[in-house]
Amino acid sequence: MTRHDVLLRGGTAVLPGLGPVACDIAIANGRFAALLAPGAAAEAAESWDITGLVALPGAIDAHLHLGHGADISRPRVPADAAAESGAAAAGGITCFLPYLMATEPFSAIWDDVLAVTEAGSCIDFGFHPIISTEAQLAEIPIYVRDYGAPSFKIFMNNRGGEGKRLGLPDIDDGFLLRLAEAAAAHGGLVCPHPETIELAWVLRARIMAADPEGTGGLASWNASRPPFVEADAVQRAGLVARHAGAPLHIVHCSSAAALDAARQQRALGGRIFIETCPHYLTHDIGWDGGVTGKINPPLREAADRAALWAGLADGSIDTVGSDHVHRDLSGKQGNIWQASPGCPGLETLLPVLLSEGHARRGLPLARIAELVAGAPARIMGLAGKGAIAPGLDADLALVDPTARWTVTRPAVRSAAGYSLYEGWEMTGQVVHTLVRGQAVLRDGALQPASQGTGRYVKRRLDHP
Repeated sequence: MTRHDVLLRGGTAVLPGLGPVACDIAIANGRFAALLAPGAAAEAAESWDITGLVALPGAIDAHLHLGHGADISRPRVPADAAAESGAAAAGGITCFLPYLMATEPFSAIWDDVLAVTEAGSCIDFGFHPIISTEAQLAEIPIYVRDYGAPSFKIFMNNRGGEGKRLGLPDIDDGFLLRLAEAAAAHGGLVCPHPETIELAWVLRARIMAADPEGTGGLASWNASRPPFVEADAVQRAGLVARHAGAPLHIVHCSSAAALDAARQQRALGGRIFIETCPHYLTHDIGWDGGVTGKINPPLREAADRAALWAGLADGSIDTVGSDHVHRDLSGKQGNIWQASPGCPGLETLLPVLLSEGHARRGLPLARIAELVAGAPARIMGLAGKGAIAPGLDADLALVDPTARWTVTRPAVRSAAGYSLYEGWEMTGQVVHTLVRGQAVLRDGALQPASQGTGRYVKRRLDHP
């Protein structure tokens, strides 16, 4: 009889094409070895009783910013990766893909960034380069072929000095076209931050003139960059990418208007993938958290939240990513015009979908597994991940779907030190997290020995 490394007995596994199935899970050499009938004869070095738990494929967060302190460009020391990957593991995330930001060619910093991240991360990882310069654009073939990093973000709003806050230069639609052409030629994917900033400038000036002290809070921020500003850029990016023959991953879709624009481009033949974020599903301009909720794109109206939930249910939206930013609350000083945008969200990504999606709205566990694991793996080229199936990496989030718990600030593991969900009672809790068969989180406790065990994963896209 084959002896496995780990045997998980007594639980239910969410399997591709089948949904929740009662089965035992055998793991060997870091991969799923077999799915067995409950109680089937099997031997293993370690056996876990997971009765009452549901095994979901480990979540893949394809949208976050991993930096150092207030700098969200890249990790500088191993502790940066250790803190945020620990937060991710606590939320059932087993692989993440941060956006990597720089003005120099990424070839000049790549080895250093990988070394720092590998030394700290307890989960697997990749990177999306943010393309902002001619030198970076020229290196697209290297990033795809040699680094296995074929997905590229572009800030469509970086014009007229708008990118100075992030230290990035101005670009234009011609640059977007050439990025899309390079992606199409070399097997890449374009991930645009969609905002038509010239429209926002006009609206921002009007709103700030009427509300110079920012007393309108989140409503004023939304009014200064309303949904049509996002939707206009989505349709423009879709048209450019379709002309160039490149696939497009629309990040952090926040509004009904942007979702409709992406659907329209998809209907016209574009290879369009759509992502939203938990905070757009749960928060709107009526939230009483004030400047803490300043995010870009802004939190929208309640009707937009409803439209996004509908998009999750009907399959229009492909993925959910955290857009995690781990700046602490010192960045939220001042009024709505002065505070920095962004919020943490790694450790609540999966719990929000379990609680607000499954428990409250009946979103099937199979759909949640697709949104946070299956689709991100396919879209982002993570061939060995994304499902519970023999031969794939044994990445698992073992959850208690009925557990009730409250988000508290002292329990936040991210260096951000706070959460938009403080005080929220959640239904559905991550109990254990395994990365390639190794426990990173066990009984809710991070395993210290897991720091530095995360591996860089080279990716290759297959979007026919």
